[in-house]
Amino acid sequence: MLCALIAFGASAQNKTYTGLVLDAAGNHPLPGARVLVKETSQGTVTDAVGRFQFTAPLDSFTLQVLFTGYQPVERRVSRADAEIRILMHAQQRALQEVVVTSYPVQRKVNMTGAMVTMSARPHSFVKAEDRYNTNDYSPINENIFHRVKRKPLSTFSSDVDRASYSQVRQMLNSGQLPPVDAVRVEELINYFDYAYAAPVNGDPVAIHTDLATCPWKKGHLLARIGLQGKQVPAADLPASNLVFLLDVSGSMYADNKLPLVKQAFKVLVQQLRPQDRVAVVVYAGAAGMVLPSTSGGHKMKIIDALESLTAGGSTAGGQGIQLAYKTAQEHFIPKGNNRVILATDGDFNVGPSSDGALQRIIEQEREKGIFLSVLGFGMGNYKDNKLETLADKGNGNYAYIDNFEEARRTFVTEFGGTLFTIAKDVKLQVEFNPKFVQAYRLVGYENRLLNDEDFNDDKKDAGDMGAGHTVTALYEIVPVNVPMPEGGGTDPLKYQETAAVKHNTATATEAFTVKMRYKEPDGKKSKLLEKVQSTRVVHFQQSPEDLRMAAAVAQFGMLLRNSQFSGSANYDHIIGLASGAKGRDAEGYRAEFIQLVKKAKLLQETIAAK
Repeated sequence: MLCALIAFGASAQNKTYTGLVLDAAGNHPLPGARVLVKETSQGTVTDAVGRFQFTAPLDSFTLQVLFTGYQPVERRVSRADAEIRILMHAQQRALQEVVVTSYPVQRKVNMTGAMVTMSARPHSFVKAEDRYNTNDYSPINENIFHRVKRKPLSTFSSDVDRASYSQVRQMLNSGQLPPVDAVRVEELINYFDYAYAAPVNGDPVAIHTDLATCPWKKGHLLARIGLQGKQVPAADLPASNLVFLLDVSGSMYADNKLPLVKQAFKVLVQQLRPQDRVAVVVYAGAAGMVLPSTSGGHKMKIIDALESLTAGGSTAGGQGIQLAYKTAQEHFIPKGNNRVILATDGDFNVGPSSDGALQRIIEQEREKGIFLSVLGFGMGNYKDNKLETLADKGNGNYAYIDNFEEARRTFVTEFGGTLFTIAKDVKLQVEFNPKFVQAYRLVGYENRLLNDEDFNDDKKDAGDMGAGHTVTALYEIVPVNVPMPEGGGTDPLKYQETAAVKHNTATATEAFTVKMRYKEPDGKKSKLLEKVQSTRVVHFQQSPEDLRMAAAVAQFGMLLRNSQFSGSANYDHIIGLASGAKGRDAEGYRAEFIQLVKKAKLLQETIAAK
């Protein structure tokens, strides 16, 4: 009895404390913040909505809260406190205005778990003027109109990348118009969620189509093709074997690079389960293992490894990728999600850094079932073209993280879609009916085009879709008996219309047919889905809300690209169109888009006035 009373008295002295950690300026939650009892070093981390809970035996103690990029907070807590609310203030650092020009020699630090970190802060800086801007984008040659009687098929790889939109947003928010090659119209369109019906009959993807009048060109039509990936409940997602491959070279020192990388990956860590595993590999002058493969249940251990990272040195990206893949292979999970997640500003300058060498490494590992996702950070020396290529070759998605909200969307709101592939090598082929369609133009997807014969070639790599993801493609169509636009292709051909097409009455009410090929995530042979769109056309103002929103975004992209096909599109029309198609907008992304259009309009007017 005496032992029981002693045990009871000890447990009665314990109290469970709960609380919330918030950004003081925006009042939004801070996931992954470290919450420590200073007297005992006992601690926890905040969850995806900034909440924490722990049990402490002390009557009063000092609570210490730490979060990358924010000023540390210490607060005295007693048993009388019910809900602990912590407000954290972002650190004001002048480094946002500078670029690194020299770095100290790297060093190794002996830490728990054979941890390797890189050197401390750089010591020489200059102002980040425009002449130092070495951002790199692949050139885009805008799609033109094709006559159906000459080219009835349009074939391309599906894509759900959204990096272009967040880069455009970052530039507009900093008061500058993006370079035209940074604007990939399909990525702007696909940044937004659209309410397509879920797939049925066990298919991983559903195809949806519709047809309306074109809002920027009178007499033309606008066709929409939408793909909806199946939702997978979090409990049913396969176990993950992840390797975080983090660039800690000197160029990553700025606040919007390595500090934001830490915040982003701490958000991801909060989503992991005990059956998931994470390793952390870094690279600068050389590659090193910071954290061996660790259960997702040990969140504090993973977060401590992330917090230990500092920036310095050159950029041995090729060596880092090789070590990351080796680590992923050693802990490979059959039927699981085996993936390397690369975070970098894209500057590879030591070791196997050529596009060809890196691509071959990634393609070989892709065939073994290890995929690659890429997250880009920062501007000034950003290698968009290289990062996009690496993600494409690695059967993964490519995102640009310009702020904490984008990190939250990528790793919390769309966790399944970001990390879990439901269909790979997804290809689309559209066949247009020459009885109804004279010519067509695919809006965007210039760097996703495939040869028509690639559609049936299962060896040809293509895009991938994650759980719950959507893909949207728009075609501008010139109907039969409508004048072709200037520069709209070749003269009509003499011999191409066959008797089968001319006399086939079954196709009289069909505008086009969409075919989609895909493979299961671990499959080798593709499967085929089809959808036929009738010739029924609705007036644009009566078309679905999501179609009107997609059309507004497409016009915005065309204006930013100075497209010759933008027709009557203008910023005021886009603002009105998007405002009328905003809908529920639970996350506020469509409202944010309207503000971006207003900023672009002002910048264009300022340039025109000079």
